[in-house]
Amino acid sequence: MELELYTQVKRSVKTLLDINLDHYKDEQMRRRLDSWLVRSGAATWPDYFRRVRLDDQERERLRNYLTINVSAFFRDPERWHDLGQNVIPELSKAAPRLRVWSAGCSIGLEPYSLAMLLDEMTPLRRHTLIATDLDRGALAKARARGPYSAQDMQNLSEAQRARYFEPGNPPSCVTPSLARHVQFREHNLLDDEFEGEFDLIVCRNVVIYFTNTAKDRLYRKFHAALKPGGVLFVGSTEIIPHATEIGFRSHGISFYRKV
Repeated sequence: MELELYTQVKRSVKTLLDINLDHYKDEQMRRRLDSWLVRSGAATWPDYFRRVRLDDQERERLRNYLTINVSAFFRDPERWHDLGQNVIPELSKAAPRLRVWSAGCSIGLEPYSLAMLLDEMTPLRRHTLIATDLDRGALAKARARGPYSAQDMQNLSEAQRARYFEPGNPPSCVTPSLARHVQFREHNLLDDEFEGEFDLIVCRNVVIYFTNTAKDRLYRKFHAALKPGGVLFVGSTEIIPHATEIGFRSHGISFYRKV
């Protein structure tokens, strides 16, 4: 896709969906858009956007495609082990009832993983667990408690499957009792205001699609949203450049503590 056309497409996406593609890496997003136009069957982008303006379902399909969702329960088990063995016990000493945010939660795999972990470690405590995403289709599945596939559930123990999922083989839904621990909300990380006073923010494998400028702004907003001593949990391949300048200190692989 040529630059001039890409600029026009970005303008249309902003108008129709209120998604600012300037925050995403150009080359990666152009490839996704080229692929989507072919799959749509439309001859040109103007033809496709005429369809989008008239068809609410097509508009939602495009919106959901542009908000990239890849996840699994307890994705990167070693990092989740660190969260359970080191981070949560430390945070719980300072705040018996934690305030936790799963940012970019997709179809709910991450916040439900958090809910399971918190229930296993502190079964008698009531924590606040907020989960947000821009993708309305993903949020609808999360609120519906699934169903989740065998691949989604590959990192779960048999005990977790028995305790937190409805009976039967995958695809399976999480139990209503687990779902009650999570508050799902629509939220645009790049444009909307953040709540504050979080003990733990989990945002994994989301910012890798953003430009460096957008990443820096997002990390600074996460820092402001954390309590002093609060922790940001990022993806295994994600490193915050100049973390100390923002006010973070490395707290092990994938973890940054607010100084």
